[in-house]
Amino acid sequence: MAYLLRFLIIVMVAGLFLTTAVALNWINMEFGHIQLAIPAFMFTIFIQAFVMFYFIGVTRLVENVWNALNSDANLSELFEEAPADLEPYKKKVARFVHETQLSKRQTIPWTILMLVLGTIAFLLGGAHDTGMVSRTVHSGVAYGFFAAMAIGVVRQWYYLGKSHKLLRELKGLFGMSDDAM
Repeated sequence: MAYLLRFLIIVMVAGLFLTTAVALNWINMEFGHIQLAIPAFMFTIFIQAFVMFYFIGVTRLVENVWNALNSDANLSELFEEAPADLEPYKKKVARFVHETQLSKRQTIPWTILMLVLGTIAFLLGGAHDTGMVSRTVHSGVAYGFFAAMAIGVVRQWYYLGKSHKLLRELKGLFGMSDDAM
């Protein structure tokens, strides 16, 4: 899943840079940047929601494992026969809980900031097109969006890799197959 999300992030960034290149007249195309901005930003909304829910889901999965480890009634969900000493499992899963919560805290605020600034830039683009705001206002917010996107994409890329490795470790710890969730 992390590789799919990374690929979709690359497509998102490419679409937004194409839109910007057309807006700044670096590239001449049959379509204007307004026609490119609509699908590019809709795709951005989709991808950022997908990334956000990935981190929420990974965190929830690890917390469910943690809760199952700490309740004697739910140990059958993790083990066919529960070992006598659960401390090594609890220690590793506690580290996993911390790492997934850190990943979520490090990515979701940037995702939300990208969505908010992107939406404002998109709406200000429409306002500029109708003459309600100056070009400077629209482009300033768009540049802010690109700054937030640059930071957010780097963080997402890094934490997608960490979460992918963490899920593999978690599945290996409990003997789950790679395709199990």
